[in-house]
Amino acid sequence: MINRVVLIGRLTRDPEMRLTSNGIQVTTFSLAVDRPYANKEKRETDFIDIVAWRQLGELCANYLHKGQLAAVEGRLEIQTYETQDGQKRKAAKVVAQNVQFLSPKKDARSTENKEVEEEDKYNNLCSLESYS
Repeated sequence: MINRVVLIGRLTRDPEMRLTSNGIQVTTFSLAVDRPYANKEKRETDFIDIVAWRQLGELCANYLHKGQLAAVEGRLEIQTYETQDGQKRKAAKVVAQNVQFLSPKKDARSTENKEVEEEDKYNNLCSLESYS
């Protein structure tokens, strides 16, 4: 069975990194991804939640910002939860395995040389497998 998702879109907000109770880094952000459209005058956009764990999540939190273009490769995960009034709901998210920063360096928020040099190290494909 295959569960693989590849998306290219713009971040709708800055990534948020936190630590789990076990001390594991997890970063969340959302991508705005345009749908293919039949009517060229009207575009529809999906807003997709992304989760990146450990070092990949840390890189995303440090180098991605709202509005930047990014490619995400990962797997689709569906969570089932119950609302306060007892209704069952489902929410979809993509668990990132690879993230590629696609915005040109000039789009980066930081102008300090040290931070720009560090960004160059990670401006290409960042893979979860690279840090295992």
